Amino acid sequence: MRGRIWTDEMIEFVKENAKGIGNQEMTDLINAEFGTEFTLSQVKSMKHHRKISSGLTGRFKKGQRAWNKGKSYQPGGRSVETRFKKGRVSLNQRPIGSERICSKDGYIYVKTEDPSTWELKHRVVYEEHFGRIPEGHAVIFADGDIYNLEPDNLVLVKRSELLIMNRDGLIKDDADLTKTGAVVARLKDQVNRCERGAE
Repeated sequence: MRGRIWTDEMIEFVKENAKGIGNQEMTDLINAEFGTEFTLSQVKSMKHHRKISSGLTGRFKKGQRAWNKGKSYQPGGRSVETRFKKGRVSLNQRPIGSERICSKDGYIYVKTEDPSTWELKHRVVYEEHFGRIPEGHAVIFADGDIYNLEPDNLVLVKRSELLIMNRDGLIKDDADLTKTGAVVARLKDQVNRCERGAE
């Protein structure tokens, strides 16, 4: 694209909604809001040049409990049939079920398919317990801890509701307050749709 691709309105939108939102989610949000087709690298570059931070470090806080502490590995689902077989050797390919932490936003990713399909762990956990995530929806952490992958800490919201939650400061460190904020955002979103004449 030639010329200036980021308008002042877009930049302000990213600044207002950056807190607690990873780069991929921000890319999805801004494309949904403005009907654009920005790539993840374009959004990361813009945030870097304008020193816009999500506040996510990917580091454990002092006293923070690891999400899998005390849990044993429980094979199941497709992992059994697609797991590397005994004796199979690969120099550079990690097996299905492997996990990694993104150095940019701190989210946990899990490998779900060969050769290199990685998905956000919290979305995988959500779908294992509650079913498929509908298009246009996001899964957020009720207590703000991106390493707390307990099912009751994962909250499904529409992306339009997530915008309202960010704008109105409805995402808290307290799980109950965030869940209440999600209900408030849902009502506000419905009111907005009614006012626009949407069904």
